[in-house]
Amino acid sequence: MSIAACRQVIDSANGYLAKGVSWLTLLMAILVFTIVLLRYGFNLGWIAMQESVMYLHAMVFLLGAAHTLKVDEHVRVDILYRRMSMRGRAWVDLLGTLVLLVPLCVFILISSWDYVASSWRLLEGSPEAGGLPLVYFLKSLLPLFAITLLLQGVAQAISSVLLLLSEESA
Repeated sequence: MSIAACRQVIDSANGYLAKGVSWLTLLMAILVFTIVLLRYGFNLGWIAMQESVMYLHAMVFLLGAAHTLKVDEHVRVDILYRRMSMRGRAWVDLLGTLVLLVPLCVFILISSWDYVASSWRLLEGSPEAGGLPLVYFLKSLLPLFAITLLLQGVAQAISSVLLLLSEESA
């Protein structure tokens, strides 16, 4: 498999993940509406339903981060970046990925591993009565976040390198 094909596989996988996340966002909005309706209209509430919104919220942000990087919508102070040439932007993206993004993702992956493993060993559940018994699943989003963001960072670095190499040969 070529390097460009590897980048396309990563981009495609994160695209599919983003589509799933978009459905989770819709589900989260429906749940919040239902919670408010039940609470204020019928004086009813379920902790599990409220926690499910928190879980969905975490899933949207943690699993959507890689797609946000893919479509270049992440937060950036781009006072200088927007004025740079494509080659300059490629250098900034490559160096930012290698110096900042990759070490951060590796740190999150390593530091969350025991935390998540411990939660899985206990099959940790909600401390609230009637809460969701899936805290271990929620904590599993941390290393998954790091892996998906790291892979998308690799895809971004590949794109930058390919752009730099194509401009050098031109």
